[in-house]
Amino acid sequence: MEKTYTTKQGDAWDAIAFRVYGDVKYTGFLMQANFPHLDTFVFDAGVVLQTPDLPEDDDLANAPIWRTTA
Repeated sequence: MEKTYTTKQGDAWDAIAFRVYGDVKYTGFLMQANFPHLDTFVFDAGVVLQTPDLPEDDDLANAPIWRTTA
């Protein structure tokens, strides 16, 4: 089952990442999981975002693509 977060008026990506994952370093991961909303900087209330579990190796979860390829 996919987890979700429903935005509150004025939410921003970094604040949501902190609320859901406990650290703003997961902002990029959250944004990747919600590609259709990338143009949004400040959310209106009621937007449902997908909040998948963090990968096991979260050191690479937020690394740029050139750091994740072998």
